[in-house]
Amino acid sequence: MIEILTVCTGNVCRSALAAVVLRGRLADLGARVSSAGSGALVGDPLTPQTAQIALAAGARQDDVEAHRARYLAEGIAAQADLLLAMTRDHRSAAVELSPALLRRAFTAREFARLAEGMTDADIAQAAVGPDPQRRLRAALRVLANRRGIVGPAEDPAWDDVIDPYRQSDEVYQQQARQLLPALDQVERFVRVAVRPHNLTGVSS
Repeated sequence: MIEILTVCTGNVCRSALAAVVLRGRLADLGARVSSAGSGALVGDPLTPQTAQIALAAGARQDDVEAHRARYLAEGIAAQADLLLAMTRDHRSAAVELSPALLRRAFTAREFARLAEGMTDADIAQAAVGPDPQRRLRAALRVLANRRGIVGPAEDPAWDDVIDPYRQSDEVYQQQARQLLPALDQVERFVRVAVRPHNLTGVSS
């Protein structure tokens, strides 16, 4: 089973939205998708606006209702095969807790920016290993190496997702417009990476 962890601050908006959406999308793979917050509102559910956006994006009702915020701790971070942070600061906080995450931790939008330049064949070629976890981790190492090829975003803030907590509905929608397309790339990458590959005839 592969472990995907999403991280923000309060764990009731951005990371929670990412987790419940990805959990539904990747359920058939047996992926475990969870979330945590660096300053979590421990025990709180999704905000009503986040729940509405999540359901509209295809999250399962049970997942939305069951969510409760939890605090990001070293043990939680260390288990992740892939960590998706909502901002660069969240990524740094997670890597400080578990330095081994360095090449498996991305902001969600950074992940998408790097993955857009990889075809399915590129991902399949990178995903070497006898089981889904090792294939995903191998593909993520190649994705991380693309940081040196692609370079940073023109505006570093483009790798972050805006925090909508206690903001207007429009800010919540802005958050969704930033985050949900990135999750499309995450889903594509993970699906290709974890399945067994016959690379005969596959070009890079």
